[in-house]
Amino acid sequence: MASPMRSLLTDPARYVQSFRLFLANSTEHQCMQEFVERQLPAVIASIGNGKSTINILSVGGGAGEIDLLILSKVQARYPGVTINNDVIEPSPDQILKYKERVAETSNLGNIKFTWHEETAYEYESRMNAEKKSKKWDFIHMIQMLYYVKDVPATIRYFHSLLEAQAKLLIILVSGVSGWATLWKKYSSSFPLDDLCSYVSSDDIKRLLDSAGLKYQIHELPSHMDITSCFIEGDKDGELLLDFLTETYEFSKTAPPELKRHVMEELRKPECSEKRDGKVLFNNNLSVIVIEP
Repeated sequence: MASPMRSLLTDPARYVQSFRLFLANSTEHQCMQEFVERQLPAVIASIGNGKSTINILSVGGGAGEIDLLILSKVQARYPGVTINNDVIEPSPDQILKYKERVAETSNLGNIKFTWHEETAYEYESRMNAEKKSKKWDFIHMIQMLYYVKDVPATIRYFHSLLEAQAKLLIILVSGVSGWATLWKKYSSSFPLDDLCSYVSSDDIKRLLDSAGLKYQIHELPSHMDITSCFIEGDKDGELLLDFLTETYEFSKTAPPELKRHVMEELRKPECSEKRDGKVLFNNNLSVIVIEP
């Protein structure tokens, strides 16, 4: 009897391993870097006007790769201004990597880093318990809304912490990505528990429209090489499949029928394109910038 399917998030070490492989095999960070280089300066152009200190909150900051790029743009826009950069990140492994990255990076003298090893919900609960409602000049939530229990409540809470000229920036998978196709069809078959939920930019747009909030949206083209997923027994392919399905050891624990359907789906043009003998999964992202 095959062991039952369980969420990839029940094994944090394998999750981080599969996530790092995903980053290595995809243009995820490259397309975010391009956005930060080209379009972020306009987004943050007035967040610190007239301020001697700028307060930034990174929700789910991970290992800090993108955070440090964002901070360099804030520094460029507001030279010499003190920046408080608070990071909410539940993974001690990721926080350690973040701290190492900060230690290796020069020109961070005017930035004060504070790490909170907790989830977004734990942070909110703690602030409420301490009767604190610190306001922020810039809040970003990059690729983390899948891991919160209540997406609308999470956005509402962090939006309520914005200063008058602040911005809330969200990055997550686009409604036209392979993720959206795969998860719409199969998320009910994956063992998501309450650790992970399927959400795309389409869901967030609907939510913001119904709340009457003003926002801009930018689409970022991105892909991930999943060729190894189709090589039986390939270790990297198995890890990437785990990441795609958010399932621990998907290749070994999924019912054969489900595995066959998922593998077929991954090859379809709605999910992937074939290029130079490779299968490239559509990893398109959306950046949503919300006004106070």
